[in-house]
Amino acid sequence: MGRSNVGKSSLLNALVGSKGLARVSGTPGKTQHLNVYGLPPCYLVDLPGYGWARAAKRDRESYRALVDTYIRHRTTLRGVVWLLDIRHPPSTDDRRMQDLLVVANRSVLTVLTKADKLSQAQRHAAIRQRAADLGLTVDDLHPTSSSTGLGIADLGESILAACSD
Repeated sequence: MGRSNVGKSSLLNALVGSKGLARVSGTPGKTQHLNVYGLPPCYLVDLPGYGWARAAKRDRESYRALVDTYIRHRTTLRGVVWLLDIRHPPSTDDRRMQDLLVVANRSVLTVLTKADKLSQAQRHAAIRQRAADLGLTVDDLHPTSSSTGLGIADLGESILAACSD
């Protein structure tokens, strides 16, 4: 899960090594339903993005309710891969989602997307800043790039380990 333009579908495609599994669009907010992908030993669910999207206010509220209900009440949900753009501090919507994850008592892998957009020095500084912003350690964050493959294999291993617990 993550904001509307954080790269959820691109990351999913990178994880499975297929550019066409999850539909990617240049327009934020195209994922409007729960898209379920069966990948043994678990299922990955691509949720609608939260925050800004080119959709009616009523529709955005509907997506928010869908995500909230899924996170709080889905009994078979093993954990959440929460995506944040490495380049930006957490938004108000990101903070709301962080609160939801805490209240729902869900295991979370926190992923920083679009790491290729920064130089190595900028990336290290951004990781430290995002850790401070979120009250996490640097080791709690998984920097990734769907474009270059940075961190994708490690994230895949973490997801598989979470599925088998």
